[in-house]
Amino acid sequence: MIKLRPSSERGHANHGWLESYHTFSFADYFDPQHVAYRTLRVINEDRVQGGKGFGTHPHHDYEIISYIVSGALKHEDSMGHAAVMRPGDMQRISSGTGISHSEYNFSRSEPVHFLQIWLSPSHKGLPPGYAQKSFADAPTNDLKLACSADGRNGSIVFNQDADLYVGKLVAGGRVGHRLQKQGHAWVQLIEGDLDLNGQKLAPGDGASVEEEMELHLTSKDGAHFLLFDLS
Repeated sequence: MIKLRPSSERGHANHGWLESYHTFSFADYFDPQHVAYRTLRVINEDRVQGGKGFGTHPHHDYEIISYIVSGALKHEDSMGHAAVMRPGDMQRISSGTGISHSEYNFSRSEPVHFLQIWLSPSHKGLPPGYAQKSFADAPTNDLKLACSADGRNGSIVFNQDADLYVGKLVAGGRVGHRLQKQGHAWVQLIEGDLDLNGQKLAPGDGASVEEEMELHLTSKDGAHFLLFDLS
């Protein structure tokens, strides 16, 4: 069974410097029907104006993924990491026992567009950690493993029994995937158009997958998306 989470039904916040769409309940937005999906707790699609950003703030016991769509995002944290992330870059913060960080648009004039994702960890109370890798050159008509529990195929290791893939399809492209976990997945379309086992997705749409072991993804005009294979 595939259940669509339409972009137009997401939570929305516009603070002037920040426009954010919330797939799941977040901050002042609460929807009892969309609090989380299994271990997925947050998928926020954020656009931050030039020179603006999130001041230093703490996290603990979440796996936090940032994925840059366009623009550049500057990161600094209490472990001493400093980086500028650009399109295709994925960052993983294991907040564990506690970490503080800030995120600012690196440009003074151009917006930055990125997804911030939180997953509940498999184990709480672990030391915090950080990793970053570029997937800008991920192949088309394929799924590139970006994060996993075991770090196979050069993926970023995170503290969750799940696999996160970056998907890119060209016009007329297609890719298949057999779910490795328990037939549960989430697909989040970032750009383009996508057909997921007959269900049409538009940009910003998400879809939960229950009890379907085979996924068939096609696109008429091209697509850029994330696929979470969840336990």
